[in-house]
Amino acid sequence: MNTRPEITLSTLDLDRLYNLIDSLPRNNVAGINELEAELSRAKIVAPTEMPPNIVTMNSTVKFFIESTQKEFELTLVYPKDVDSSGKTISILAPVGSALLGLSLGDEIEWPRPGGGELKVKIKEILYQPESVGEYHI
Repeated sequence: MNTRPEITLSTLDLDRLYNLIDSLPRNNVAGINELEAELSRAKIVAPTEMPPNIVTMNSTVKFFIESTQKEFELTLVYPKDVDSSGKTISILAPVGSALLGLSLGDEIEWPRPGGGELKVKIKEILYQPESVGEYHI
Protein backbone atom coordinates (compact mmCIF):
# COMPACT_ATOMS: atom_id res chain seq x y z
CA MET A 1 0.00 0.00 0.00
CA ASN A 2 1.60 3.26 -1.05
CA THR A 3 -0.34 5.74 1.06
CA ARG A 4 -0.91 5.08 4.70
CA PRO A 5 -4.25 6.09 6.20
CA GLU A 6 -4.37 8.78 8.87
CA ILE A 7 -4.06 7.44 12.39
CA THR A 8 -5.18 8.70 15.80
CA LEU A 9 -3.60 7.79 19.15
CA SER A 10 -4.39 8.66 22.72
CA THR A 11 -1.87 10.44 24.90
CA LEU A 12 -2.01 7.42 27.22
CA ASP A 13 -1.10 4.92 24.48
CA LEU A 14 1.57 7.29 23.16
CA ASP A 15 3.24 7.61 26.57
CA ARG A 16 3.08 3.87 27.25
CA LEU A 17 4.48 3.02 23.84
CA TYR A 18 7.38 5.44 24.16
CA ASN A 19 8.09 3.92 27.60
CA LEU A 20 8.06 0.47 25.98
CA ILE A 21 10.47 1.61 23.26
CA ASP A 22 12.79 3.18 25.85
CA SER A 23 12.83 -0.07 27.87
CA LEU A 24 13.95 -2.26 24.95
CA PRO A 25 17.48 -2.89 23.70
CA ARG A 26 17.76 -0.58 20.71
CA ASN A 27 19.36 -2.87 18.15
CA ASN A 28 17.99 -6.24 19.20
CA VAL A 29 14.23 -5.85 18.88
CA ALA A 30 12.51 -5.99 15.51
CA GLY A 31 9.64 -3.58 14.99
CA ILE A 32 10.89 -0.60 17.02
CA ASN A 33 11.63 1.60 13.99
CA GLU A 34 8.26 0.85 12.39
CA LEU A 35 6.46 1.63 15.63
CA GLU A 36 8.35 4.91 16.09
CA ALA A 37 7.46 5.91 12.51
CA GLU A 38 3.78 5.30 13.22
CA LEU A 39 3.88 7.22 16.51
CA SER A 40 5.54 10.21 14.85
CA ARG A 41 2.84 10.61 12.21
CA ALA A 42 -0.20 10.19 14.47
CA LYS A 43 -2.83 12.72 15.47
CA ILE A 44 -2.83 12.73 19.30
CA VAL A 45 -5.97 13.10 21.44
CA ALA A 46 -6.86 12.71 25.11
CA PRO A 47 -8.10 9.18 25.98
CA THR A 48 -11.52 10.61 26.83
CA GLU A 49 -11.71 12.15 23.34
CA MET A 50 -10.82 8.95 21.45
CA PRO A 51 -13.47 8.15 18.82
CA PRO A 52 -14.89 4.62 19.32
CA ASN A 53 -14.09 3.61 15.72
CA ILE A 54 -10.28 3.75 16.20
CA VAL A 55 -7.96 0.81 16.98
CA THR A 56 -6.15 1.53 20.24
CA MET A 57 -3.95 -0.64 22.44
CA ASN A 58 -5.89 -3.62 23.82
CA SER A 59 -8.63 -3.19 21.21
CA THR A 60 -10.20 -6.34 19.77
CA VAL A 61 -10.80 -6.01 16.05
CA LYS A 62 -12.75 -8.05 13.51
CA PHE A 63 -11.11 -8.20 10.09
CA PHE A 64 -12.46 -9.18 6.69
CA ILE A 65 -10.36 -10.71 3.91
CA GLU A 66 -12.01 -9.83 0.62
CA SER A 67 -10.26 -12.48 -1.49
CA THR A 68 -11.41 -15.35 0.75
CA GLN A 69 -14.57 -13.79 2.23
CA LYS A 70 -13.32 -14.87 5.67
CA GLU A 71 -13.28 -12.97 8.95
CA PHE A 72 -10.95 -13.20 11.92
CA GLU A 73 -10.42 -11.37 15.22
CA LEU A 74 -7.27 -10.14 16.96
CA THR A 75 -6.49 -8.07 20.04
CA LEU A 76 -3.62 -5.56 19.73
CA VAL A 77 -1.43 -5.99 22.82
CA TYR A 78 1.88 -5.12 24.41
CA PRO A 79 4.58 -7.80 23.94
CA LYS A 80 4.17 -9.06 27.52
CA ASP A 81 0.48 -9.83 26.83
CA VAL A 82 0.92 -11.95 23.68
CA ASP A 83 -0.37 -15.47 24.30
CA SER A 84 -0.53 -18.74 22.39
CA SER A 85 -4.25 -18.48 21.55
CA GLY A 86 -3.59 -16.95 18.15
CA LYS A 87 -5.99 -14.15 19.10
CA THR A 88 -3.37 -11.55 20.07
CA ILE A 89 -0.88 -9.55 18.05
CA SER A 90 2.05 -7.62 19.48
CA ILE A 91 2.39 -3.91 18.82
CA LEU A 92 6.01 -4.73 17.84
CA ALA A 93 4.91 -7.02 15.00
CA PRO A 94 4.88 -5.12 11.69
CA VAL A 95 1.15 -5.72 11.29
CA GLY A 96 0.59 -4.72 14.93
CA SER A 97 2.19 -1.30 14.54
CA ALA A 98 0.35 -0.87 11.23
CA LEU A 99 -3.00 -1.49 12.97
CA LEU A 100 -2.53 1.06 15.73
CA GLY A 101 -4.68 4.13 15.20
CA LEU A 102 -6.55 2.86 12.14
CA SER A 103 -10.28 3.46 11.75
CA LEU A 104 -13.23 1.23 11.03
CA GLY A 105 -13.27 0.54 7.28
CA ASP A 106 -9.52 1.12 6.75
CA GLU A 107 -7.62 -1.49 4.75
CA ILE A 108 -4.05 -2.71 5.11
CA GLU A 109 -1.83 -5.21 3.34
CA TRP A 110 -1.29 -8.31 5.47
CA PRO A 111 1.56 -10.79 4.87
CA ARG A 112 0.28 -14.16 3.66
CA PRO A 113 1.84 -17.16 5.48
CA GLY A 114 3.09 -18.74 2.26
CA GLY A 115 4.28 -15.44 0.78
CA GLY A 116 2.56 -12.53 -0.85
CA GLU A 117 -0.01 -10.27 0.77
CA LEU A 118 -3.72 -10.12 1.49
CA LYS A 119 -5.84 -6.99 1.60
CA VAL A 120 -7.52 -6.94 5.01
CA LYS A 121 -10.28 -4.54 6.03
CA ILE A 122 -11.22 -3.50 9.56
CA LYS A 123 -14.84 -4.62 9.71
CA GLU A 124 -15.66 -4.00 13.38
CA ILE A 125 -14.05 -2.88 16.60
CA LEU A 126 -15.47 -5.34 19.09
CA TYR A 127 -13.80 -3.77 22.12
CA GLN A 128 -11.91 -0.54 22.67
CA PRO A 129 -10.84 0.30 26.25
CA GLU A 130 -11.37 4.05 25.87
CA SER A 131 -14.97 3.67 24.67
CA VAL A 132 -15.90 1.89 27.91
CA GLY A 133 -13.90 4.22 30.19
CA GLU A 134 -11.02 1.80 30.86
CA TYR A 135 -7.81 3.80 30.94
CA HIS A 136 -5.72 1.62 33.28
CA ILE A 137 -5.13 -1.42 31.03
